[in-house]
Amino acid sequence: MNIPYTKHTLRNGMPVLIHEDHRCPIVAVNLWYHVGSKNEQPGRTGFAHLFEHLMFEGSEHYNHGYFQPLQQAGAVLNGSTNSDRTNYWEVVPTSGLELALWMESDRMGHLLPALTEEKFRNQRDVVLNERRQNYENRPYGMAAMAIVDALFPPAHPYHWLTIGSPDDLQAASLDDVQAFFRRYYHPGNASLALAGDVAPESALALVDAYFGGVEPGPAVGPVACDNTATRDSRVLLEDGVVLPRLYLNWLSPAIFADGDADLDLVADVLADGKSSRLYKNMVYERRIATDVIAVQQSHELSGFFQLIATAAPGHTLAELEAAMSAEIARVAESGPTSAESQRSLAQAEAQFVYRVQTVGGFGGKSDQLNQYNVFVGDPGYFDRDLDRYREATPASVAAAAGRFLVQAPRVAVSVVPRGRLDLALPDSTKVVCS
Repeated sequence: MNIPYTKHTLRNGMPVLIHEDHRCPIVAVNLWYHVGSKNEQPGRTGFAHLFEHLMFEGSEHYNHGYFQPLQQAGAVLNGSTNSDRTNYWEVVPTSGLELALWMESDRMGHLLPALTEEKFRNQRDVVLNERRQNYENRPYGMAAMAIVDALFPPAHPYHWLTIGSPDDLQAASLDDVQAFFRRYYHPGNASLALAGDVAPESALALVDAYFGGVEPGPAVGPVACDNTATRDSRVLLEDGVVLPRLYLNWLSPAIFADGDADLDLVADVLADGKSSRLYKNMVYERRIATDVIAVQQSHELSGFFQLIATAAPGHTLAELEAAMSAEIARVAESGPTSAESQRSLAQAEAQFVYRVQTVGGFGGKSDQLNQYNVFVGDPGYFDRDLDRYREATPASVAAAAGRFLVQAPRVAVSVVPRGRLDLALPDSTKVVCS
């Protein structure tokens, strides 16, 4: 498996990746900015996600909503922000490529003249409402904030969520966010991928015509952090829920680092599907949990491994914690069985295929090229990424479980119904997230 591509660099430093595929008359335009919530500072959080919204509100030469002209041309489009990057993408009919490039380049090079105080305040209110919907007023929604707050120290770039703090957003000024834009949203901190029905030479000429004159902006250096946890901790959070839920969390390797793929496989063995160990044990056989999830959260600076389970009526979080800890210890001692290893590899290979079955969108070929280019500096990393899973062995999976889970400190977060602190793990400290 691979994604054939050519790579070019514009005179302002912006890399351009082109994947040619004429089987369908569409083109994916995928633009990554190497900025996320990790690039913010305590007291000034939520800016990267705010700009995800602001950049759909018009720029100097098209000062209107961004969706209408592209959708009228037959496009689908979206964007997203996480801790490490912001991406925008359009999938357009071949005839719409120039329109998409013009609009992307205009908001890269000419957003600020159209960014008014009214737009800023309006989209800030939209973000604050999104925070209320997705976190504050959603069952278990504040658990994510309690987890990163306990797992990472206050100065760590992952100590806050991408949505940001409402106090920080309310305190922000138009000058603050304009300065943030100037620092991070420019060709020197971006990567553009085109995939689909394009001829590389003519596509590159169009890209150069629209992006080549945009100023490169200041150099953006790497973000430093300390990824160490020194002790176990237990915290509890009251929420408007019926059933208590337990989150076990460990610091883990960063994306593409040694151990990252092995922990993906540990998560698969523990809780991916109804045939997984913890689902069979906790949900199907003993019925002490209503659900169980395991995931290796891979990020640029550090990962964290999570086990999540909701207690069934009449059962306690202590029962869940004992069952999960025992199964982790068994994986660390003997690794997955041969059948589990084959299943996990098949799942991993299938996920690679699913991601590249389309040229655009989240996880499509253009998005994958940009991910590899931004995080490892090599758009052609596809086969080596897949080899991490093919080369994993029961011994390496067991070693990862032992090193990063059994032998490492963890953060246990109990989310309990309001007024039922007794349902939390013993010796948990109550926290209030805002």
